[in-house]
Amino acid sequence: MATVNLTTDTFDETVSKDGIVLVDFWADWCGPCKRFAPIFEKSSEEHGDVVHAKVDTEAHQELSIKYGITAIPTLMAFRDGIMVFNQAGALPGPALEQLVGAVEGLDMEEVRQKIAEHESNA
Repeated sequence: MATVNLTTDTFDETVSKDGIVLVDFWADWCGPCKRFAPIFEKSSEEHGDVVHAKVDTEAHQELSIKYGITAIPTLMAFRDGIMVFNQAGALPGPALEQLVGAVEGLDMEEVRQKIAEHESNA
């Protein structure tokens, strides 16, 4: 699957779907973002069942503000509409592969239970 570009209008709809969505927050002027781009694109080709999406932080600053993006690149992983990973910094290819495997291996019932426990204690 090719990488998709997200906008303010398409972000929530895309990340709320069932399955895994990886989102790369980037900017054209960002050197590490440019180095990470081919790694992210290769992952999108190898994992057709995982949505690989990009957000141009310059064009969609409101998303950067909403998600507290303070450094780029920032990679987020959503599974079944729940954010399960959020980290600034470019990942090398093997680390991105490890992340995809870890997100695939999550027990989402357990994740939902932990979220519910956390919210009831808040």
